[in-house]
Amino acid sequence: MQMKTGVEQSVYAVLLLNMLPEKAVLHSEVISEQIGASPTYFQKLLRKLVSADLIASVPGVKGGFKLKKDSEDIRVYDIYVAIEGQQTLYSPSGILDDMLELEKEDRCCVLGDLMNEAEDSWKSVLKRETIASLSEQVESKRFVNHITDLQKWVEENMVI
Repeated sequence: MQMKTGVEQSVYAVLLLNMLPEKAVLHSEVISEQIGASPTYFQKLLRKLVSADLIASVPGVKGGFKLKKDSEDIRVYDIYVAIEGQQTLYSPSGILDDMLELEKEDRCCVLGDLMNEAEDSWKSVLKRETIASLSEQVESKRFVNHITDLQKWVEENMVI
């Protein structure tokens, strides 16, 4: 499985929006430039995040995007589902059934249970982490010398 870059770009865009004061917004163009995304592709990502009620779109000259929920209520899994959808990662094709020449009522997939367990574990980790918890990591001592520059960038580019 390989996750598309849109999920990563969306998580970091939401982290940037989390740095905004309450009534401020960021334009999509400045966010896409900061995270290195194509502006047209990034617009599609933002629409998906808006549709999922994770961020809000504020229209007008002083418009842009801001969080719609508290950062503690936005899970990384929510962003993943907004961008990728809820499809399962594994879908059995019946290879074992064909190899064993099983009748329809005897069909099984021994790999399916394993894959479902792995997917459940993966999802539980993404559901555990929130934008607030990721923000805490970014603002930790590890990045203290760099976060100030990013916060300054947000202040310079936000619209109130």
